[in-house]
Amino acid sequence: MVNAMVLHEVGGPGRLLWEAVDVAEPEPTQVKIRHTAIGVNYIDTYMRSGLYPVALPAVIGQQGVGVITAIGSNVTRFAVGDRVGYGSAPVGAYAEERIMDPRPLVKLPEGISDELAAATQLRGMTAEYLLFRLYKVQPGDNIIVHAATGATGVIMVQWARKLGARVIGTVGSPARFDQAREAGCELVIEYQDSRFVEKVSDFTHGKLCEVVYDSVGKDSFATSLQCVKRRGMMVAYGNGSGTPDPVEVLSLARQGSVYLTRPRLDDYATSVEETEACASRFFDAVISGSVKPRTTRTFPLREAPEAHRHLEDRDELSTPVLTID
Repeated sequence: MVNAMVLHEVGGPGRLLWEAVDVAEPEPTQVKIRHTAIGVNYIDTYMRSGLYPVALPAVIGQQGVGVITAIGSNVTRFAVGDRVGYGSAPVGAYAEERIMDPRPLVKLPEGISDELAAATQLRGMTAEYLLFRLYKVQPGDNIIVHAATGATGVIMVQWARKLGARVIGTVGSPARFDQAREAGCELVIEYQDSRFVEKVSDFTHGKLCEVVYDSVGKDSFATSLQCVKRRGMMVAYGNGSGTPDPVEVLSLARQGSVYLTRPRLDDYATSVEETEACASRFFDAVISGSVKPRTTRTFPLREAPEAHRHLEDRDELSTPVLTID
């Protein structure tokens, strides 16, 4: 038996309960991992609250770091003792140990700590596919990154600037303006500013933006769409304020034949090769100093409810990570 945070009913952070659970031995194609650090992400809160349904009871969490303690007879990519991380996997991370398919796993390079990997692998891999593959950011592109001081937003802003983009960052309050500028935003706007579109138009000299990356959702979606240039792209990749209202298809034509996508990492990490390349590009950027993620704040695994409260408190500027006692 090992300990895990188990969700029996959806609701607030207090629905996560500390319980003993069984962990079997791996099947021929599986591995067993002893976690050392576990990532806490908004998708976890969506599952906990019921926005993203999961079969109950559930051990949620899709991002973790640990050491392989057992492997199935058909596993050849990994060995017992390997230090590995995963940024997108079936739920089950909020546990001291777990069994899983090894396909989402990558070996962690020296220079990347367990806590840093747990805090950033999902977010960094998300930034990688958004900036390099979903839309390939080019020098001189005008782009909007919503939630620019969030854990993912900071990575995206820094990386986009390294690629030569002109970054407009949005924040929820003026208290975040300085942090957004420090990350690299040339223009910072509150996402609910009544002059939002006007300010974007002025900054871009009327050209608007090649791409808008919107993780806020309901409160920013309509305004975001108005900031996309002709044949530009609107990327809705999060629901921080709730799910956006339905979109009238003809509105995309009226905006100038714009593209609208609601992507997810799983569709950009469909093979071992894609997963390893995506993670490697991000970790290389961190090691080189091109990307400097936010600081982390650690919580023992059994304090996962408090870590969720920390994440949902948007005044916080550190990224929560669960650690094993």
